Amino acid sequence: MTAEVHVLFEGYVGDRTASTVSLVLDGDQRIVIDPGMVPDQAAILGPLAALSVEPGTVTDVVLSHHHPDHTMNAGLFPAARVHDHWATYTGDLWESRPAEGFRVSPSVSLLETPGHTAQDLSTVVETEEGLVAFTHLWWNETGPSEDPLAEDPPALHEQRVRVLGLGVVRVVPGHGAAFAPGPETPR
Repeated sequence: MTAEVHVLFEGYVGDRTASTVSLVLDGDQRIVIDPGMVPDQAAILGPLAALSVEPGTVTDVVLSHHHPDHTMNAGLFPAARVHDHWATYTGDLWESRPAEGFRVSPSVSLLETPGHTAQDLSTVVETEEGLVAFTHLWWNETGPSEDPLAEDPPALHEQRVRVLGLGVVRVVPGHGAAFAPGPETPR
């Protein structure tokens, strides 16, 4: 079984900042990735409604890291389990676990990919087209080559090489449109 991926909102960085917000459908699981800053909540809820997904039916939320531009709207999904770099949270239950290799669903797993922050993770999804990586290792298709906010630039470059080495066919970056990685993709 493989999952379906949908970009609900393409993020951006500039005078204003917004996170790329995505949805993964894997069997009965509905997984929202990085429900952060957007112009208004309709930018997330409208595309979800178009896919016949109600906020109360979202089963999981994955946060790539804890910057507000990636977390601001996690509360839209009150029934969801929330996953970050070191735990899964359900209601008032905190279940500690490492992110590395954790399976959110049969086709969705987490990787620890520090660099931008020490707590960054990437979500890797098995789809019919191949592996898709949702990650903040790149802000958009062009990088930036050197992340000006990276806490650990060498680790970020190491993790870029690692994620590309998985053979991903598409990268969904933290603040831009999805892209197919190629030789010009910053490493």
